[in-house]
Amino acid sequence: MIHLSLKYHTLKNRILIIVLGLVTTFSSKAQVVSGERGDLLGQRNVITTAAPFLMISPDSRGAAMGDLGVATSADASSIHWNPSKLAFVEKDGGVSLSAAPWLRQLVPDIWFYYLSGYKKIDKRSTVGMSLRYFTLGDIQFTDELGNPNGNYEPKEFALDGAYARQLSDNLSVGIALRFIFSDLARGQSGSSGAQITAGTAGAGDVSMTYRNDTELGGKKFDYTIGGNISNIGNKITYTTEANRDFIPVNMRLGTFWKTQLDEYNEIGFGVDFNKLLVPTPQYTYVQTVAGSDSVFSDGTRQITGRVIPDEPLVNGMISSFGDAPGGFREELNEFTVSVGLEYWYAKQFALRAGYFHEAETKGARRYATFGAGLKYKVFQIDAAYLQPFTRRHPLQNTIRFSLLFDLDAFRDQEGL
Repeated sequence: MIHLSLKYHTLKNRILIIVLGLVTTFSSKAQVVSGERGDLLGQRNVITTAAPFLMISPDSRGAAMGDLGVATSADASSIHWNPSKLAFVEKDGGVSLSAAPWLRQLVPDIWFYYLSGYKKIDKRSTVGMSLRYFTLGDIQFTDELGNPNGNYEPKEFALDGAYARQLSDNLSVGIALRFIFSDLARGQSGSSGAQITAGTAGAGDVSMTYRNDTELGGKKFDYTIGGNISNIGNKITYTTEANRDFIPVNMRLGTFWKTQLDEYNEIGFGVDFNKLLVPTPQYTYVQTVAGSDSVFSDGTRQITGRVIPDEPLVNGMISSFGDAPGGFREELNEFTVSVGLEYWYAKQFALRAGYFHEAETKGARRYATFGAGLKYKVFQIDAAYLQPFTRRHPLQNTIRFSLLFDLDAFRDQEGL
């Protein structure tokens, strides 16, 4: 690993290094301390990947609904959630811009940016592009003795292109292609002495959307079902060694229902399920002299470490549905759940709320989200706020904003 020294107070430095390590996941080969009862089989076993910035919710609308968005109505940020939604977009073109400070309570120069847009090319087809950029601020490297070894500005970005097509009035499919660049410590030396380089990867998304309506209790509901498998791509390496890490290949499934309460009021609610399609870390155990496992009185075994299987991409995706050491129960715990609610008044003012849940053994991220939106002629502004329940979060006590521009309305206003 690289020794980092950040230009802030010592306590804050240590906190930041810990959190930064979780965010960037420079090395996914985490070790478990031998004999710690809290890290035994069936308990903490978090799946880690390279380039986790690809999983950050980029827009404030989705962020305000508990990081939900695979089946919500289409907009300029749909490439992240579900590219196939773009086939159902109502406007001819649009652009979205989002910016959010990361770890705002500790440092002022870590930011996440997202720029996206779409254009309908005919009645049933839409293309889109997006750029996400994650800057980690200014970091001073030191050697093992604490001597300065130069400053650097780590950064990561992903450039996307997407295409969506309606197959019928109710069904659409979409694809996205993505170039990923992860530059965390270029020019430095790793623990083995190998020079660190920028990591690159190519990836793609495959998605679908189904829309229809039904009547429940005498009320008409429009509902959408969406699915997206994202970041299907090659592993990333940061050195010349044969040491490659999975990027966050992710399966997202969900549904969103909405109904018109009266002429002015509309309400919608939905749920998303997410699962990383990468191998689950496997445990290794202490062996007794006789060759059997060292077993505690409660039947659990003493752990010496854990290993992330080095499988090919497709094998890793398939095996991720049944490789958890704790069996079916642990596999279920690898799903995260997002639930969200959205209310619109006169299609101009929105209120949103949501909840995100992750199992205790898989990271314990649990937080409520809130937000609002205002639509006015050519633009819409959305805001989101996050309140964590179980652990600190890089976006807590931060209000995030997104701007969406309706190119049709802009042309109409300018008389073009």
